[in-house]
Amino acid sequence: MSVGDDEIMVKLVIIVLMILLTVSEVYTPLSGVSAACGRAEYLIGQECCPMCGPGYRVRKHCTEFKSTTCVPCLSSTYTDAPNGLENCRSCTVCDSSAGLRVKRACSSTSDTLCEPLEGHYCTDPIKDGCRGAVEHTKCSPGQYINQTGTASTDTLCGDCVGDTYSDGSFTSCRPHTLCEMIGLVVLREGSSSNDTDCGQRQNTGAIVAGVIAGVAVAATCGGVAFIYNRRKMNIKPQQGMSHTGLLELPFINTYKYLGVHLDSKLDWSANIDAIYKKGHSRLYFLRRLRSFNVCNKLLGMFYQSVVATLK
Repeated sequence: MSVGDDEIMVKLVIIVLMILLTVSEVYTPLSGVSAACGRAEYLIGQECCPMCGPGYRVRKHCTEFKSTTCVPCLSSTYTDAPNGLENCRSCTVCDSSAGLRVKRACSSTSDTLCEPLEGHYCTDPIKDGCRGAVEHTKCSPGQYINQTGTASTDTLCGDCVGDTYSDGSFTSCRPHTLCEMIGLVVLREGSSSNDTDCGQRQNTGAIVAGVIAGVAVAATCGGVAFIYNRRKMNIKPQQGMSHTGLLELPFINTYKYLGVHLDSKLDWSANIDAIYKKGHSRLYFLRRLRSFNVCNKLLGMFYQSVVATLK
C-alpha cells in the first residue's frame, strides 16, 4: 500500500468518526437516552440535577441555566437521604392499638422508631424498631411463669404438679401449707391453683353445752329474782295499834312503794339493804355464767338486762 493510500485511509477513518459523533448527538434527544448522572444527581427529563440533602425536598428542578431549588420538610414529614423527591415522606405513627409506643420521635431527617408497649413483645421487627406487637401471654391459675416475657419474646408458662400451687403470677410453684404442722386443721384441701385453707379446731359439743348451761343459769337467775321480789312484796307488818277515833290501823316497820323500801325511821337504810342483796345475788349468777365460758356478748346482755337495771 502506497503513502497516498495511507492518507486516504486516515481521512476515511476521520470522516467515519465525525459521522458517528454527529449521529450520536442527533439521535440522543430523539430517543430520550442520556449519559448516566452522578451519585449526587438525579435524572429529570434530559437533565441531571443536583439532589437535595436529607431533611429537604425539591421545590423546582434544575434547568440548563439554574440549579435545583430545595426547601425543608414540613412537620411530621422527613427525608433521610439525598433525594430528588418533590414531597417528603410522612412519619410513621406508633399505634397503641398495635401494641406500640414511640422509641424515637420523628425528625426532618429520620422516621419515627416504635417499640412494644410495657407487657408486650414485638412480632414484626425492623432495624432498631418494631412495626407490630402483642401482649405477653398470661399464665392461668395452676401455672407458673417459667420464663418472663421481654420486648422480643413471649412469656413461657409451666404447670404445677404434686402438692404445689400457683395463681398464675408466681415464678415458681409453692408447696401447700401443712395445717397439722402449725397446730391447725384442714378446712379445704389445696389444689394446683389454691393453697390449703387451715383453721382452728372447734369443739362443737362443748360450745353447745356451754350455751345451754348459760341459758339455763340465766333463766334460773331470772326465776329466783322474780320469786325474791314477789316475797318481798308480801310484807308482814308487826302488830301494833294506833287509836284514831273509831278506826284502828296496823303498825308496820317497812313498806315497799313503787320499788322503793320505806321504813318507820324515814331513812334509806332498808332500801339500800334491799338493793345490795339483789345486786350481790345477780352478780353471783353473772360470775357463774362466766365460769361456763359463756360468750362476752351473752354476758353483756345478761348484765344490761338483769344487773344494770337493778334499783
